[in-house]
Amino acid sequence: MGLMLLVPVLAFLFLKGFGTNRYALPFYLPERVDSTLVAGKWQRDTVFHQLGPFRLREGAGGREVTGAELKAQSLYVLSTIPPGCPPECQRQTAQMVRLQEKYRQEPRVRLASVLISPESVAAAARYAEQAGAIAGKWFFLTGNESTVSRLVEQELRLLPSATTTGASTYPLVVLLIDRDGYVRGRYSGASERDMNRLITEISVLLYIYDHP
Repeated sequence: MGLMLLVPVLAFLFLKGFGTNRYALPFYLPERVDSTLVAGKWQRDTVFHQLGPFRLREGAGGREVTGAELKAQSLYVLSTIPPGCPPECQRQTAQMVRLQEKYRQEPRVRLASVLISPESVAAAARYAEQAGAIAGKWFFLTGNESTVSRLVEQELRLLPSATTTGASTYPLVVLLIDRDGYVRGRYSGASERDMNRLITEISVLLYIYDHP
């Protein structure tokens, strides 16, 4: 397991050593394919979805937080929190705590956890307190039902699925969002292996920004 996790890091360092960026991160959420005429030949380019503006309420103080604020420094990691935060969600929260500690001194990396079943600001504040969220680094966010549904379904493109009780729920997921609002990575927050990959890909994205 240790060797498998080390491979992408070594590959990144190897490519980094050449002084040029050859390690590209994928884009997620394709919207359409455009055709452009270049030198008499048609070229096809995939256009990917950019997250539109959104506004939610933060648990700490109940102030409004926007998508623009989250990405203003460079990038952010967004996680979803389902009602009651079941055991898998708790494992994801533990991994987010690890991320917060790793990037505590890196202002370009922020974390955001969205309560996908609309809850009160007080509930978001309790989640933040239990996780030990650092103000200005990790935001626990909530909003009314229409606002949260629009963000989750229309912007993040996460679709609800029926549970055994007949209720609907959204997938538990962690996303890497770049400074332009594109989704650059998708991960299982309960998987340490996936979250190690996220750490590697954050390093890649920061390197790309530092070496345009």
